[in-house]
Amino acid sequence: MARPFKTKVIGEKPKVDEFKPRGIPSNKLEKEYITLDEFEAIRLADYLGMEHIEAANLMNISRPTFTRLIERARNKVAKALIEAKSLIFEGGEVVFQQRPRCSSCGRELSEESGHRHRCGKYS
Repeated sequence: MARPFKTKVIGEKPKVDEFKPRGIPSNKLEKEYITLDEFEAIRLADYLGMEHIEAANLMNISRPTFTRLIERARNKVAKALIEAKSLIFEGGEVVFQQRPRCSSCGRELSEESGHRHRCGKYS
C-alpha cells in the first residue's frame, strides 16, 4: 500500500514561469517541466545552501523525500541545459507559506532555528 500523499510547503514562487535559451522562439523548443516543489528544493539546497534535513523540515517532508525531489529537479535542469530545452515551472501539490528569516543574513529559518548559520549569528 502506498504512503499517503503529503502537500509540500514552499516559501517562494519562481519569478518567471518559463526560462528558455536565448534567440529561439518558445514554440520551437522542447519543454522540460519542473514542479513548484522541485523548484523550491533547488532554491533551498542549491541557492540558499541548506542541508537536506533543514530544507525538508521547511517543506514539511521527510529528508529522503527531499533528496528524491532535488535529484529529479537537478536532472531536469541538466537535461534542459544540455539539450537546449525550455524550463517550465508549474504544478505540484503545494501550499505557499511565508517563513521567518534570520535578521542578520535573511536566510529562511526552520522551527528549530536556534542554530548558528553561515552568517555566524544566532537567531
